[in-house]
Amino acid sequence: MKLSKFDFKLPEELIAQDPYEDRDTCRLMVVDRKTGKIEHKIFKDIIEYFSDGDVLIFNDTKVFPARLYGNKEKTNAKIEVFLLRELDREMKFWDVLVDPARKIRIGNKLYFGDDDSLVAEVIDNTTSRGRTLRFLFDGPYDEFKKTLYGLGETPLPKEIFTRDVRPEDEEYYQCIFAKNEGAVVAPTAGMHFSRQLMKRLEINDVNFAYITLHAGLGNFRKIDVEDLTKYKMDSEQMIITEENAKIINKGREKHRKVCAVGTTVMRTIESCVDTEGFVKPVDGWTNKFIFPPYDFSVANCMISNFHLNLSTLLMMVAAFGGYDLVMKAYETAIAEKYKFGTYGDAMLIL
Repeated sequence: MKLSKFDFKLPEELIAQDPYEDRDTCRLMVVDRKTGKIEHKIFKDIIEYFSDGDVLIFNDTKVFPARLYGNKEKTNAKIEVFLLRELDREMKFWDVLVDPARKIRIGNKLYFGDDDSLVAEVIDNTTSRGRTLRFLFDGPYDEFKKTLYGLGETPLPKEIFTRDVRPEDEEYYQCIFAKNEGAVVAPTAGMHFSRQLMKRLEINDVNFAYITLHAGLGNFRKIDVEDLTKYKMDSEQMIITEENAKIINKGREKHRKVCAVGTTVMRTIESCVDTEGFVKPVDGWTNKFIFPPYDFSVANCMISNFHLNLSTLLMMVAAFGGYDLVMKAYETAIAEKYKFGTYGDAMLIL
């Protein structure tokens, strides 16, 4: 499978810039893999497709305010710092990206906040853009974290958003069930679920399972090879507890619908499957890259947003739904003016 097969012309106005005021009122395209039928619904209609004993698998990762703006010592040059992950809690070491990277060297100090309330020192170069920072903060850890996050902003993907971050993004760029902090990219398929919709699904005895995959910027990294077998995904931390593995496996045993809510969920469960197609508990990392053709072991249906062209996210959806059918669905979505991207509309593949 070649990279160029996932290119298509997407009108810029179809890339959503604003969230739906009510999460479950976005449009929903329903695609049947067996018949090839495509239906047009509203997301809250998803309740019609799930019943007693079915399983919805959600990613409960929580996005933190990862993007900070500061200034370099002496020159006062403006620097953007994107927090990736905490390396050492006690030493306050963080793995970050900096922009512009060429201006930042080991030993440089960076200042954040109007009153320079937070200072960081560059202690290592990890990649051309990557650095390790040591934050210089004498107070207790909770106070440091509060200060750090207070200076950060919601990390809306610049590949998708042409506008600045707004206060409401802090709430909307997060699933309502998010609890395990660590992602810098939101699991967007899960963002369509409102509390009311979750309650209605519960009343219908639909079971919920939660995995954690801390999604990173690798989801938006441009693929630089035509032959997809030569592409390497970035590693991301994943967790599946024994309790949640049992919920998923029970759904499989009873031949119920087992639905992966989003590409992050699908990548996680496919990274933790045994030879019989059951999910194993895990606390580790995955760099699994799924593209057509691929035989899926766990989920028999999937919810996804409409993704940008040439993205690994689109490739996984095409692997699950079938390349020809998914590309036809995307053509239909463009013709019907569905919204694409983070705050866009959704697709249910049965």
